[in-house]
Amino acid sequence: VDAGTVTRITALAGVTADDVVLEVGPGFGSLTLPLLDAAGRVLAVEVDRALAAQLPLTIAERAPSLAVRLEVLTADAARVTTLPGPAPTALVANLPYNIAVPVVLHLLATVPSLRRGLVMVQAEVADRMCAPPGSRTYGVPSAKVAWFATARKAGSVPRSVFWPVPRVDSGLVELTVHPPGAGADAADVSREAVFAVIDAAFSQRRKTLRSALAAWA
Repeated sequence: VDAGTVTRITALAGVTADDVVLEVGPGFGSLTLPLLDAAGRVLAVEVDRALAAQLPLTIAERAPSLAVRLEVLTADAARVTTLPGPAPTALVANLPYNIAVPVVLHLLATVPSLRRGLVMVQAEVADRMCAPPGSRTYGVPSAKVAWFATARKAGSVPRSVFWPVPRVDSGLVELTVHPPGAGADAADVSREAVFAVIDAAFSQRRKTLRSALAAWA
């Protein structure tokens, strides 16, 4: 509910008129409005049918000149496989916290046109997404996100800017997607094979790596 916060998120995302922004969970449109002002187009994916129906009306009322830049897709972002319109170049979203990591991983895997992102997640999740190897918080989210992109913490968001006030703090994560042919793409191994190792390795943290991987190999 704080205009300064959504303006800050838009600025940190570095969105320009050349960008097609993919926004997940737009809700009442508090972030959608500044994104429409900065981007050439915004594709908002909303699973709640009532909110999805209301969002175009809100934009038409508050920023009628920007309404043509918006397209709303009523769908589950964790399951969607095809997107309408021009290919998105940036993911900018205040993500639903209970499914933040699965949504990010799914979109990075299924929307190859994404080049960068800025997402707001629960503070602890931000720590895990950005943790380097050797960190106490390094785990499955850290390793899987790193397959697709370089993740870094881009700031915090206090709970006081939300209504109702949540019981958790929030963090911003900046994603820089690896260019085609670089990083994991250059490896002669599939993502599915690598992710199977990751899942096995972290499934039982108190065991030795040999024991944890026994069921896999």
